[in-house]
Amino acid sequence: MNVVERLQAHNIKPSVQRIAIMSYLMEHHTHPTVDEIYTALAPAIPTLSKTTVYNTLKLLSEQGAAQTLTIDERNTCYDANTTPHAHFLCKQCGKIYDVEYDQEKLNEIKNENVNGLTIQETHYYFKGICKQCMEEKRLNNN
Repeated sequence: MNVVERLQAHNIKPSVQRIAIMSYLMEHHTHPTVDEIYTALAPAIPTLSKTTVYNTLKLLSEQGAAQTLTIDERNTCYDANTTPHAHFLCKQCGKIYDVEYDQEKLNEIKNENVNGLTIQETHYYFKGICKQCMEEKRLNNN
């Protein structure tokens, strides 16, 4: 599905800014922030503002075209991958990684009405040290 089709599938009217922001999210699997997206796109779109980026990302999240991640206490990040998956934040380098999990087991929990509550949305966040940082640490200690 291309960018325009994806926006339309989520009832979002395509505009130059919305297409550029959605394209960036779909092409960069780095879980970018508003500032990162703005910095990357502003040179090519002089009329773009941080407010437009923020409002577009909010719209994309509300309509289900993207996910808002609050795994990092300092920054809100965004992900175009809306399939069920978890996220891992490296406490050392700050990178966010996608983590696959057993969807069937989690669906069993999610589909139950836990304590009379109906779960509509779930977020799975893990924090620790990534493989690359652990390797760098090991090399620096030798």
